[in-house]
Order: sequence, then C-alpha cells, then structure tokens
Amino acid sequence: MEFLFSDHRLDTDRRELRRGAEAVAIEPQVFDLLVHLIESRDRVVSKDDLIAAVWGGRIVSDSTLTSRINAARKAVGDNGDTQKLIRTIARKGFRFVGEVHVAPAAAALAGAAEQSTEPARPALPLPDRPAIAVLPFTNMTDDPAQDYFSDGISEDIITALSKLRWFFVIARNSSFVYKGRAVHLKQVAEELGVGYVVEGSVRKVGDRVRITAQLNDAATGSHIWAERYDRELADVFAVQDEITEAIVAAIEPQLFAAENFRARRKTPDSMDAWDLLMRALSHYWRVTRQDNMVAQALLEKATAIDPNYGQAFGLATSHTFGAHMGWADMAAVTPFAERAAAAAILADSEDPWAHHALGTVYLFARRFDDSLAEFETALRLNPNFSMAQAYYGLTLSYCGRWQEAVPSVQRALRLSPHDPLAAVYCGIASYAHYVGRNYDEAMRLAREGIRQRADFVGAHRVLTAAAGRAGHNDVATAALQELRRAQPNISLDWIARQMPIRHDAEREDYLEGFRRAGLA
Repeated sequence: MEFLFSDHRLDTDRRELRRGAEAVAIEPQVFDLLVHLIESRDRVVSKDDLIAAVWGGRIVSDSTLTSRINAARKAVGDNGDTQKLIRTIARKGFRFVGEVHVAPAAAALAGAAEQSTEPARPALPLPDRPAIAVLPFTNMTDDPAQDYFSDGISEDIITALSKLRWFFVIARNSSFVYKGRAVHLKQVAEELGVGYVVEGSVRKVGDRVRITAQLNDAATGSHIWAERYDRELADVFAVQDEITEAIVAAIEPQLFAAENFRARRKTPDSMDAWDLLMRALSHYWRVTRQDNMVAQALLEKATAIDPNYGQAFGLATSHTFGAHMGWADMAAVTPFAERAAAAAILADSEDPWAHHALGTVYLFARRFDDSLAEFETALRLNPNFSMAQAYYGLTLSYCGRWQEAVPSVQRALRLSPHDPLAAVYCGIASYAHYVGRNYDEAMRLAREGIRQRADFVGAHRVLTAAAGRAGHNDVATAALQELRRAQPNISLDWIARQMPIRHDAEREDYLEGFRRAGLA
C-alpha cells in the first residue's frame, strides 16, 4: 500500500518514505507511528492508542512519545508550530490532517508485472541454528559524511555477534545491500534466510550522539528488545566500541529467551537438539535443584541427538554447578563433567562455551591455574561472554585475588545487567568482597542476589559468613536459618571439603564466619 500526501510517498510494503525522488531516512518506530496516524486519519488517535499500536502496550514516557511525534513531523517536512500534517489535539491526542491518496504499492505492481514471466524466487531456508542479520544503522544526521560512524557501529556488531558460535550471522556484504533502503523485515528474512534482524539509527548533534538499536523477530515483525544510548563524543572510536559491546551483550540473552519461547511451542516429539538445548537453558537459569535436574535430563536428550550441543552448552557446567550448590557430590560428578567438557573442545576448539565448561571443571578439581587459563581463552574468543567473565571472577576470588575479581564480576553485570544469572553474579561479587574483608558490601550484594533468586544458595552462604564476621549476630542467626532451608546438608565439614578455596588461611577465615553465625 502506498500513501501519497504533500510531496511525499509512503510505501508500507517496502517500508519506504520518499520526498519526490529522494529517500527520507526514518527510524523504524517513527515509520510505524506515521503509518498508524495516516491509516487512522479519519479520527483523533489517543496517546494510549499510539502506545498500543507502536510500542505493543509497553510503558512509554511522554518525552519519548513527543520525540517520536517530532521525528515524524520532521520526516514529512512538518513541525510543531505549523502542524500542517500532524496536528496535536489538546488533551485528546494526534491526527493526520493532510490530504492523502491511496495507491497500490510499487512492489506489488512490479510483482504483478513480473509474475507471468518470472517465477517468484523461493525464500532461503533457515539454517539449523538461529540466524541473524544486522542491517546498516541509519544515519539520521543531514551530513552523509557521517555515514562512517553508523556503518562502523553496524560492522562492529556483525563482527562481535559472529563470535557467538551458536548463532549464524549474515556477512556484512550481504546485509549492507539494504543500505539506504526502507525494506520490510519479512523481505529481509526471506532474502537472507534469517529469523532475527537487528536495526537501528545514529543521530549526532554537536559533541553528543544518540544511538538506538532493536532486535526484531522477522517472522512476526515484533520487537524483542530495544534500547537507546546517549553518549558524549570525546573519543569516537571508544564510544563505538562501548556501544557495540553493550548492544551485543544485551542481544545474546534476548536471542536465547526468544529461542526458548519458540521451542516451548513445539511438541516434545518434534523438538530437535537445539530446541532441547534452549529448554534446558531456561531451566538451568532458574537456579533451583529441581530445574537443574530437568536441565540435565534435557541436555542428555540433546546430546543423544547431537553430542556437540549438549556437551558444549551445559552438561559439564550444570553438573559442577549442582555440586557447588550442595545438590550432588563434587567428587562424583567431576570425572563425567571433565569428559563432557573435553569432548566439547575436541568438537570445536574455538567455542568459548566449551572452554567455559572446562574452566568450571578445573576450578572444582582445584586445578586453579588451568581453570584461569580456560576462562581467559573463553574471553579471548568472546570478550562479551558475561557468564565466563563472572566465573573468571569467581576463580580469582577462590585464589585470593579479590582485587582482580571485583572488576571482573562488575564487568559481567555491566555486560548483561538483565542476565538470567545476574543473581549468581551478585553472589560471586559478594564472595569477592568477603575475601577482601569488605563485609558490609558483601552483605549488600548477597542480599541483592537473594532478592533476585530467593533460593540461591551461594548468596545465603556469603550473607551468613559475612554477618558472622561483621558481628551482626541477629542477622547471622536469621541468615543461617535461611541457608539451612536452602541447603539442608550445609556444615563446616561440607564447606571445608567441597568449596575450592586455594589457600588454607582463607578457608579457615570463611569457616570462622560460619562458626560465629552458629554453624557446626
């Protein structure tokens, strides 16, 4: 469908806005808002209506809505003073008041003309793992010379996403053919064979830059995740690196969540190894004994179908994590976990998840230097791997190197602030501060971990020991009671045998915290 108004042409199929023969750069969200206003031009559109149509009912501030309305006006040559096309109706909403003519979309006409002579090109099949395309970010400034910055952001995201071995990322030369074109997500999905599309925009004003990014489900056209970043441009390339890192770290867990949602809609007999893996991860991230057992069962099924998936992603990690939580004996699970991790590395030595798995095995086998080396390898292969970053911090803490551990775990939390394992990261950070004798901060972080996951054993342990060491007897007594509920088999003997604390003096210090809390 094409809408003709003033000297503009808006094509909803191609998602294109043109002024005469020139394409007008417009953000996807602003395009959707403009389409909704034009399609509803016979009435006043309320703010709630716009939010429901464009943002899917999510909470949106008045300033965000106002900025999108202003952007829509600017795109069609209008402004808030004249309001010749988009008019604000006081206390009611907005209405598109320009004269509109409706015509069939150019793409539809072209398709009809070619239909009799050339068969439609079939859509590319989806690969056997989640496929994602990063479209060139739109340069929203009036200076084409600034394309280097928006292109650089897109290229860096492609490069960083390519380090996530479990995702199929379309190469730059293929995704950049859409530069300067307003294309429909479904067209991109069919032509590139992807299920997810990342798009965004860059606007530079003076020494500030605003970057928006969103992850879309190409099949439904819905937004999975969206974020806006405002930065000072003191160092262009440093900002580019920072924004790329933030976007990629945010996208990875969102992709896993979307894939899990898709897998849950399948019947058990139709799930492949990837589907089983996504279901397993969703249980693993809940950090409970029952969910960890379900995750292991699903991972074993995935491994039976394709050994590479289950072994690399979780079998070793889930078994060692379960033992660390007190749900199994570490000595019993370590040989199996080490075989699974070694098999994963043998299958793909460049897979950061496989090196992370072996790093956890080595940690609990008390091979501390080997463990640190494996986590360093995982982070070299994927610097945005928040889980490996956190466990690297845990290993440093168990080695007594808390000054290095704290920034490592802080980086994990900054990389992925909404990570499903954020409670675990808080627990790791709390233990690092305990090792550094910062008991109040250890207690604060432990409480935050418990707030996020009430049954997370690791945070209960640190809160108990830190409160005991700090002399907060009432807090220590209450914390120990909750710890016993979360881990019934907790004892001084269990801590001494099962927790991989490298130095005897630090192990004794940790035990003393529990003794003061009343643990025997």
